[in-house]
Amino acid sequence: MAVGMVLFWGLVVVGVITLVRYLARNSWSTAERPTPEHVLAERFARGDIDEQEFRQRRDTLRDRPEPLPRGPSR
Repeated sequence: MAVGMVLFWGLVVVGVITLVRYLARNSWSTAERPTPEHVLAERFARGDIDEQEFRQRRDTLRDRPEPLPRGPSR
């Protein structure tokens, strides 16, 4: 009887841990990351860079090809 109770609670703990890890992984993968242009616009708005540098970097970003999408990390 005691062995059955230990196994039951062990399975409950493992199930809860598995559920939490699954939910945490899904929330990270669906979180939006800011685009490089958005980060650049934020830097310009804060005054970190001037208008000339903003336009130059924005044009550079727009001229380069889009990177291939990354698959799920392991």
